[in-house]
Amino acid sequence: MNIQECNILLELAKSPYKNQRTLAKSCRCSLGTVNQSLRRLSENGYIDAACQITKKAEAEFNAKSPKNAVILAAGTGLRMIPINLSKPKGLIEIYGEPLIERLIKQLHEAGIYDITIIVGFMKEHHEYLIDKYNVELIVNPEYYSKNNLHTLALALKQLSNTYIIPCDIWCKENPFCSHELYSWYMVSDALSNESPVRVNRKMELVSTTKNTPGNTMIGISYLLGRETELLKSKIVELCQDAHYNYSFWEEALISHGKMITAPKIVSSQATVEINTYEQLREFDTSSNQLESDVISMIAEVLDTKPEHIKNISVLKKGMTNRSFTFDCGTQKYIMRIPGEGTRQLINREHEASVYQIIKDTPYCDELIYINPKSGHKITKYWKHSRTCHPMDQTDIRKCMTLLNTFHRQKLVVDHEFDIFGQIQFYESLWRQNSSSYPDYEQTKKNVFSLQPYIEMQHSQKTLTHLDAVPDNFLFVKSADNTETVHLIDWEYAGMQDPHVDIAMFCIYAMYDKEMIDFVIDTYFQGNCPDNIRIKIYCYISACGLLWSNWCEYKQQLGVEFGEYSLRQYRYAKVYCQIAKKGMDSI
Repeated sequence: MNIQECNILLELAKSPYKNQRTLAKSCRCSLGTVNQSLRRLSENGYIDAACQITKKAEAEFNAKSPKNAVILAAGTGLRMIPINLSKPKGLIEIYGEPLIERLIKQLHEAGIYDITIIVGFMKEHHEYLIDKYNVELIVNPEYYSKNNLHTLALALKQLSNTYIIPCDIWCKENPFCSHELYSWYMVSDALSNESPVRVNRKMELVSTTKNTPGNTMIGISYLLGRETELLKSKIVELCQDAHYNYSFWEEALISHGKMITAPKIVSSQATVEINTYEQLREFDTSSNQLESDVISMIAEVLDTKPEHIKNISVLKKGMTNRSFTFDCGTQKYIMRIPGEGTRQLINREHEASVYQIIKDTPYCDELIYINPKSGHKITKYWKHSRTCHPMDQTDIRKCMTLLNTFHRQKLVVDHEFDIFGQIQFYESLWRQNSSSYPDYEQTKKNVFSLQPYIEMQHSQKTLTHLDAVPDNFLFVKSADNTETVHLIDWEYAGMQDPHVDIAMFCIYAMYDKEMIDFVIDTYFQGNCPDNIRIKIYCYISACGLLWSNWCEYKQQLGVEFGEYSLRQYRYAKVYCQIAKKGMDSI
């Protein structure tokens, strides 16, 4: 059977035959196609003279009918900010019903009770589904650092006559059925410039070409037989390549420019994907999830109404916080929300006191509001801005000039940032488990042996940024096309040797020694004494261990930083040796 014949046979299984015109309408095909398909189905023994399905057709249905479903619910749903601060996106309620529960009920209506849900972010919130619907949960521990290609990889054994379903889809009518005859992927009849696939005249899902819109991808799919085996094999292959860490599972459906499945086209009104707060607000104005404490706080600070807060858009997730931009009136703002475990790592009262000192200086971002207890912060958004390009020497020179100028102000606050004390503190946060590094104890001993030299060479303490990394230097373009440089995100700032900022800049950018020496020479305008250079090497080692411990703690919270954490530990080890060689030579 071809796709048209399958669709007509499926339609006949749903309801008794009336006439060809009715079949043509329900199957979205011409009368000619219906006529030809009915003739072929009859010739091949799938229907009788009255267009009733035969035992042969029933056997085909039994072999290809759905056995189970896999629901993908591991992701953080970053675009759902601020809702995702308290609830995973699959549990967002539409008309009083959680999205994932509606999908489960629709599966049950189709006779499908073997349901596996792959969870990760806020996994505990899904536990009640086990008792309520007898589902199975699989936990994806890498949900933070990898996309849903790797999520689906955890359920390869379950894939056999299976529905694959994203958890954030609302379907007006039940998209599932007790009968299926072929593998398909659901797309909308609406076109989107973001979709990588389109339905061609042959009813195939093919890759789009440049500047060509595609059919909006819904994400629900049904897989059986040959296509299931091809998908499994492709997923295993792609998951072995780090290049695909951030890929969607649909990438494994693509082969030679088209999907291995047929399209299932639905009306754009039939399904809704809830990705953002504003989509939820537009779709269900009475949803309980719209009652966000964060939105209410913004409205209070800006003396406006929640509905006037628009164009909410998540920023790239930072290593410490989650942030989003929004519009209110003619102004765009940034809302900073502390990330997982941040309360243990950062003293927000100290941060607020730093902003009181620097708020009228040209060095920082334009602060609108900061809460010294929760850490919530609102700043103005600079539209024409960019961060430092860490390999651009002109950018580096401008950053070091700003840093040097700031340090020479010798600003004072009431708290210090003790690097070696913070190493011990971060270590204590993960110490209930062993370190990921077998030689951690020896590395720590070596790094701490640098402390006496640092104290001998210590510069006068002043307010130091301590997170002066390339991403925190903002180049803002003015109306006359000139750029000014600003330093943002002062949450770690405190009294310290200002030369620590040089070390922080280098290790975040993951520079080699040649680049590190270039940064040092730039800051000191070519006049860095040998003893100070060695001291900065010591700081690179100490700060590497500091951030390595920070990463170990965050990893226990489910937050993974990949190469960054490994490189920080390498800085701790390698620059300890470089510093000691330097000490021996002077």
